[in-house]
Amino acid sequence: MIPVPKLFRKTKTVRGIQAYMEDAFNEVLHTTLNPAGPGAIRIHLIPPKKEEDALNPSVAIINGADIVPVNFAWAVMLAEMIRQTNYYDGREIGEEEIEKILLQAGENVKKVMPILSRKRIKNDMRTIYETIRQIAYREEVTTDVYYMNIGDYAEYMTAPHRMDLMVSAMTKNGSWHCNQKCVHCYAADQTLSEEEELSTEEWKAILDKCRAVGIPQVTFTGGEPTMREDLFELIAYGRWFISRLNTNGIKLTRDYCRSLREADLDSLQITFYSQDPQIHNQLVGADRFDQTAQGIDYALEAGLSVSINTPLCTLNKDYVKTLEYLHSKGIIYVTCSGLITTGNAALEASERLQLTSQELENILRDAVAYCNEKGMEIAFTSPGWIRQEVFDELNIQSPSCGACLSNMAITPGGNVVPCQSWLSDKPLGNMLKDDWESIWESQTCVEHRNYSADMTGECPLRRYCR
Repeated sequence: MIPVPKLFRKTKTVRGIQAYMEDAFNEVLHTTLNPAGPGAIRIHLIPPKKEEDALNPSVAIINGADIVPVNFAWAVMLAEMIRQTNYYDGREIGEEEIEKILLQAGENVKKVMPILSRKRIKNDMRTIYETIRQIAYREEVTTDVYYMNIGDYAEYMTAPHRMDLMVSAMTKNGSWHCNQKCVHCYAADQTLSEEEELSTEEWKAILDKCRAVGIPQVTFTGGEPTMREDLFELIAYGRWFISRLNTNGIKLTRDYCRSLREADLDSLQITFYSQDPQIHNQLVGADRFDQTAQGIDYALEAGLSVSINTPLCTLNKDYVKTLEYLHSKGIIYVTCSGLITTGNAALEASERLQLTSQELENILRDAVAYCNEKGMEIAFTSPGWIRQEVFDELNIQSPSCGACLSNMAITPGGNVVPCQSWLSDKPLGNMLKDDWESIWESQTCVEHRNYSADMTGECPLRRYCR
């Protein structure tokens, strides 16, 4: 029997509260506010790791990014708000619907915790909703909110917060299976990225298992995931998750982008190397600049949430010019990185193009200044490449290795690896064949997770120049 919080032990409904806790804290609860609007808010309420940990904070993950601990009372209120919101599945939720949701959720909370007054429940329900909305829309948060570092939360986790699904292999039937051949491709020439691809039904089974073990976010990646004809079906099947698609943008026609929107894709990341067509084409190994640039336009036109990722090297180090080009298209969210030296990127053709840490610092300073001026949001995603003092000075978040903590990956054949770049070692297990706990609690996985939870380590895959 789960212990009841001290505040509620004198009520006559102890058994009712215990029964509620055993029901409410045995799965991840999820909902989407304004699913048909431009500012959708995705909420995942994740319970503590074990039943005996039920008095430790649950956490709410907002839009797959912010981790907010919530105490028992607020967890109950948020759980009921999520459940009531889900009755509006597929419909746009306006202020009138929000009021109905909060009212009914409050009545349900009153039945669980009769010691609380209706006035307090009503006020707390409204505060919870407003706080989540402010966090999601990056507004000033008017409630005293504690954001939890994922490293501190690691011991309570039963799964990563994101699983990268490598649905497309780099080779198929013995032939190259991508519409580019990028100089810096981390997946090329890696055994685990060239496995025989799983079927549609097998990937659906993996999505089911990801949901069952409490993973709130998935990224469809590869290889090049748009090479799969069933991609829309897989994205639609995974609508419970916060979903992202990583692509080179070549197949993003107007109709393709509309189909992605109809499949309820949450966000789209396009890799774009340079505003200079010659440089972009040289780095992707194909004459694809026009198609990728047009794909960005079509994605924005379709109302998709679009971000642009640019791996930086000596050829495209004039990054501000690329930002100017992207800003002219209406792009707001951008990320940049150093090179992950695995696959093709470990070859001499890629390594000779790597930037030093000092060069990356200089590029990032100029890029952040430009983005601040133009209202763009920028992130640098390579841990350990740039000094912490630089991130503090620029007031942007510093990256850390998330392998086996915030993220993991599943290869084209269903094998689980620490991250989507970690394709050379023995896999941690197979998602279709092995019990999840045996993967998550394996010695190798725990060692990687402990390293990541330290939040100070650089990417273990990096071979770099100073």
